Amino acid sequence: MSIRLFLMGLIFLSSARLIFLSSAQAADQTLTLGVFPRFSASDTTKRYSPLAEHLATRLGVQITLSTSRDFQSFWRALMELRYDIVQYNQYHYIRSSRNYQVIAHNKEFGKSTIAGVLYVRKDSGITDLKQLKGARVLFGGGEDAMISYIAPMYMLLQAGLSKHDFQSQFAVTPMNSVIGVYHRQAEAAGSGDMVIDQPAIKNAINPEELTVLAVSEQVLHLPWAVRRTMPAQLREAIQAALVDLENSESGREVLKAALLSGIGKAQDRDYDAARKMVRAVLNAH
Repeated sequence: MSIRLFLMGLIFLSSARLIFLSSAQAADQTLTLGVFPRFSASDTTKRYSPLAEHLATRLGVQITLSTSRDFQSFWRALMELRYDIVQYNQYHYIRSSRNYQVIAHNKEFGKSTIAGVLYVRKDSGITDLKQLKGARVLFGGGEDAMISYIAPMYMLLQAGLSKHDFQSQFAVTPMNSVIGVYHRQAEAAGSGDMVIDQPAIKNAINPEELTVLAVSEQVLHLPWAVRRTMPAQLREAIQAALVDLENSESGREVLKAALLSGIGKAQDRDYDAARKMVRAVLNAH
């Protein structure tokens, strides 16, 4: 009897030690959350700090929010696998899917999808994509901007134009491309279908003077991904923490700060429509 009690005591002590070590390791673990720079670094910090803090509390780990000053530095950090969790655009995910696994997607303005749009001024006389031959097209971001460059470029290619048939120019953000066309800095703007509803746009210009020339196929909104080497239990816990945000008042406040209406589950095949556009544009280039 005494031997049995002794062995049971050893088992209890071993289990307690494992639980203690597991808790200590979780507390010591630090995950880096990367958010791609569609906002300035200071705005990104302001908008996503509450989300990072929420994840840290929910997971019982430390979360470091990492911001980038531009797309180049963000991409470099992504390729160096500095991020454990990352929110980025569809093109970034497609390019990095060997190392990152998608787990979720943004919901913005109550929508789970987004489309690329080409805007023109109503008084431009432009009613067909083919009329952009020889014109200036102002895209938001760079050539890795999924919605404001790749999707609009895909539409132009589908209309029979090549990238040499018009002058490609780039604004810092999708909003700036729309503002630039309003001020006649270009004949068309490549942007997203929700940009025109942004308060910053309405405060800067009169959107009624612009019109939609073409709209792309809808694609699933911005993805959230984690490193493929991450343990499945932690990956699933992160996914659950993100998806559950819209189910509580405190979670909805976190979403509101990040200008999100929710976060939904996602898997790799959900981005096949975006892959089709990326392949066509990259092949054309």
